[in-house]
Amino acid sequence: MRKLLVGFVLVILIAGAVYFRFHHSKSPREMAYVGSRQVILWSTTAQVREQVGTVGYGERLEILDRFQDQLRVRTTNGLTGWITESDLLSSEMWQKAKDLESETGTLPIEARGHTRALVNLHIAAARESPRIRQLDKMVPVDLFERKVAEVPLAPTAVSTNETSTARKEDWWLIRAHLSDQTTASGWLLGRFVDLDVPAPLPDYASAAGMRIVAWFELNRTIDTSGEPKPQYLLVGSRDAEGQPCDFTLMRVYTWGKKRQRYETAFVESNVCGKLPVRLTEPKAPDADATFSFEDWSAGAAQQRTYVMRQTIVKRLREDGAARKRKHARR
Repeated sequence: MRKLLVGFVLVILIAGAVYFRFHHSKSPREMAYVGSRQVILWSTTAQVREQVGTVGYGERLEILDRFQDQLRVRTTNGLTGWITESDLLSSEMWQKAKDLESETGTLPIEARGHTRALVNLHIAAARESPRIRQLDKMVPVDLFERKVAEVPLAPTAVSTNETSTARKEDWWLIRAHLSDQTTASGWLLGRFVDLDVPAPLPDYASAAGMRIVAWFELNRTIDTSGEPKPQYLLVGSRDAEGQPCDFTLMRVYTWGKKRQRYETAFVESNVCGKLPVRLTEPKAPDADATFSFEDWSAGAAQQRTYVMRQTIVKRLREDGAARKRKHARR
């Protein structure tokens, strides 16, 4: 009787182990996050399949199984289904995206604009870098930092061993303001951003042959009507994208109360400026404004500082005194 009882217990244990092995849900192999705005979960990887649910950007998923480029995942609510691997961000990429978001929160904004088309937001300033997500057209963006990267050669150029100089393009570290009131940070190709430069500065820059890179409000002056008018620093270049300098031209525009229009108060055309441009916070209307940046025109970083008193802009020496140097004033 005792042997029979022991055998019965062993049968139950074996049966339980077999059931657990084949019917218990699999432990997650790894974690991932949804990398697109909305992704469908499918019942199977077959062509004939049913939609079992949807997941949104940033949702955390457990990866249970893998078949080619398809992954079987489980949501935090327990829903399971199949998803394409390209629609996911690994835990490592998700952390890097969060780090970029934290970084942009500490940087000064150099310019503002919006996306001009459907565009990919990347983890680094390179076309082959992983995509964080896609941004729709007309998404507002803040611009922080510019980098230059080489345009990858086309396969035909590689196969024919072409030795032409690699073309370069501008990338910007940006923070996008999304329609759901959230933000996302990453790198965008500069040509896919239209800058929202205040009028009439684009017309002034166009007339001077200047491609605008960034602009800054230095201070405000009170018009004869009592209305405050912002006064601007504009930086840019006459060259195409991909240049080693962030900007080579500077112009300051002040409000002319007599003519009721903006006037060019200062022009500088011999710099190799690097962003960011750092400004002082004016304490009152018409207060002195200062701005500074790194200049690499001599082959090494030199700090340049300028002060604007009323409509006069002068470069300061290291001791803070104004340099005696001729500048264009119009």
